[in-house]
Amino acid sequence: MVKETYFETIKCDDYEVLNLSYHCKRIANTIALNINLQDYIYPPSHKLLKCKVIYNDEGILNVEYSEYKKREIKTFKIVFDDKIEYSKKTTNRDKLDLLYKKRDNCDEIIIIKNDIVHDTSIANIAILYKGTWITSKSYLLEGTTRARHLNDNLLIENDITLDMLKNAQKIALMNAMIDFDVLSDYSLCL
Repeated sequence: MVKETYFETIKCDDYEVLNLSYHCKRIANTIALNINLQDYIYPPSHKLLKCKVIYNDEGILNVEYSEYKKREIKTFKIVFDDKIEYSKKTTNRDKLDLLYKKRDNCDEIIIIKNDIVHDTSIANIAILYKGTWITSKSYLLEGTTRARHLNDNLLIENDITLDMLKNAQKIALMNAMIDFDVLSDYSLCL
């Protein structure tokens, strides 16, 4: 039987490893092992790096580094899937990849599950709605940046409907590499 493998994407900048405690916590929640990632991550460059730590329930399998270049995202295809599950950051992203292929000519997707905005294929999402930054209580993956911003009281949790998304003043994408990336100039495609 093949063991499930998982991964963490960790931002490294100028030899600094960022927000490591949140990644360690997610690993502990995923496989019930307390792993000190600092023992495994040694950024080889001062550049902005994406560190990918691959692991399973026995421990760390591999650590990879690559230079990071942010994708430009301005258009979102709304996709509906009431069965999609991705509660653990597994290396098997087949279901997410299938949804991503439905993006048509858009840069990214926004996944609607059971009438609630969940995530994109690469990030959690927040909206500025009536002057307040909101992230859905319902999400696919509990992101580390999302958790940090909730802990810092920069966001509130409230399920986001498609109507709320359409009427948002701004949206923000959240993941370890882009942090809280506010988009003012974007379009939604149904």
